[in-house]
Amino acid sequence: MVRRLAVLWGLSGLLIASVRPEKADRIVILKSQRQMVLRSHGKVLRTYRVSLGRNPIGPKTRQGDLRTPEGLYVIDGRYPRNEYHMALHISYPNAADRARASKLGVAPGGDILIHGLPVAKNSPEKADPAENWTKGCVAVRDKEIEEIYQMVPDGTVVEIRP
Repeated sequence: MVRRLAVLWGLSGLLIASVRPEKADRIVILKSQRQMVLRSHGKVLRTYRVSLGRNPIGPKTRQGDLRTPEGLYVIDGRYPRNEYHMALHISYPNAADRARASKLGVAPGGDILIHGLPVAKNSPEKADPAENWTKGCVAVRDKEIEEIYQMVPDGTVVEIRP
């Protein structure tokens, strides 16, 4: 985890104390660039390369379409341990997603996460960050999800762009 250091002067001389990492207030995922940007008050904190759903072009329209959604969401849950190391839950589907699926007569799906790589050694997923291999989630390397997990509080806005 990346942390800033604070230098403090104590009675015995120079002390170095660890300071918590900056907190993000917005996540922007740029699907066409396969990039995720953490921002705080408009300032870029970190940028990550991401893997998306196996069918990455276009918004998610239904359960099982292997697409990553597009739109505005929030982080509404966290999993310190799961089958993909650790994860943050994205509030998909939003009202527009539910309306679109209803109009099509299909289920919108759900359980969209920002997560790490598969824990199982024999996982059928292609856990190569250079490939789009998820079922619609956004994946990063394990060390990256550990950092993101610390920097992103619940309620953080997630903007997923084409």
